[in-house]
Amino acid sequence: MYISLVLSAAVSMRGTSRAMGVFFDALHLPFSCPSWFTGRLWLLRLGYYKLTRPKVQAEDWIWIVDHTVQLGDDKCLVILGVRMHDLPSFDGCISHEDVEPIVLAPVKKSNGEVVYQQLEQAVAKTGVPRAIISDHGTDLNAGVEKFCQQHPQTSAFYDMKHRTAVVLKRELHQDVDWNTFTQMATQTKLQVQQTALAALSPPNQKTKARYMNVDVLVNWGQNILVFLDTPQAAFNGEVVEKKLGWVKIFRSQLKDWGELFETITATESFVRHHGLYPQVNLKLEEHLLPLQAQTERTQRLQRELIAFVAEQEAQVRPGERLLGSSEIIEFVFGKMKRLEQDQSNNGFTGLLLGLGALVSTTTSAVIQQALETVSTKQVEIWCQEILGQTVQSKRRQTLTTSRKTEQKWDQLPAPI
Repeated sequence: MYISLVLSAAVSMRGTSRAMGVFFDALHLPFSCPSWFTGRLWLLRLGYYKLTRPKVQAEDWIWIVDHTVQLGDDKCLVILGVRMHDLPSFDGCISHEDVEPIVLAPVKKSNGEVVYQQLEQAVAKTGVPRAIISDHGTDLNAGVEKFCQQHPQTSAFYDMKHRTAVVLKRELHQDVDWNTFTQMATQTKLQVQQTALAALSPPNQKTKARYMNVDVLVNWGQNILVFLDTPQAAFNGEVVEKKLGWVKIFRSQLKDWGELFETITATESFVRHHGLYPQVNLKLEEHLLPLQAQTERTQRLQRELIAFVAEQEAQVRPGERLLGSSEIIEFVFGKMKRLEQDQSNNGFTGLLLGLGALVSTTTSAVIQQALETVSTKQVEIWCQEILGQTVQSKRRQTLTTSRKTEQKWDQLPAPI
């Protein structure tokens, strides 16, 4: 029950302990309520078990690789794996239950050579993979390329979501109208978020990976235009016009940007659901036809994305179907942040093993096997060997005020 509440119901570890106490009291169950710390150890033992249990040695593994960072200078390479025959059917997205934790490897310094060595070590767990998909980060890409050179049977793929973000950055970074629109949206948010117009406030804009979620801002602009064209009595019309009337200036641009994002969203969704297989580029072209792109920029973008998918597809063998998106690992990182909550402010801790618990299927039998075979001591040794001294430990050791030893009056030296 504890693990299910944490993993499936998004309840915090302390909240789960209290909730179980409420359940037991309300149902008059004669059970002791586990403390949050006990539950945390259960979770880490489950993550350790999933991470270290033997994997099937096969040639059809697909590795999804990425780095995650927190406070401090550590960078952790995460490898999740799924076999081709375990991929969902067409129109089905891969979920966190479909992937298996292969590697959790935090390091102080990462470059192409370090990543390559980490990938080579992972071969012992699954065998040489058929494919590796990543976001093409500098050190990741260098390490994956070297690995593929040493293992020609492995193909490297570029995550579609990150590819479209690169395309968007190229299209919008030098777009004067877009830069003006985002600046005015930021100013408007500051002006209305503490007023009666708060419900009309623009969404927050990301400072990191800002080109991966810009469609939210465009949707806001389009909705505001509809609102301005059909004002409602719930708001003061003059105030609305004063604070938000500027959006009308970008009416034609919002239409163009919306068409651009519609193409990108449709492409990402198609690749996420269908994956990569022979002649998938033709299916994508057919999928995009109903959008009827009007602008030259959108038409050019469609051709570019179809060509990119064709380039990726060229590495797929007859009869194969591979992943074209690594978004699942981003979703897992999001769940990990929710699990850690404020703990992430302390850098990597033993909760890193919680990432192993978040993925793969978790049944009562799996939990029982984990708790029967993994001891708390094994988890402690893993944390010491893999994590070393954490930021939290250094903070406690360095910043804790030393207490002066209490002196007893009868032990003071006699006055001179």
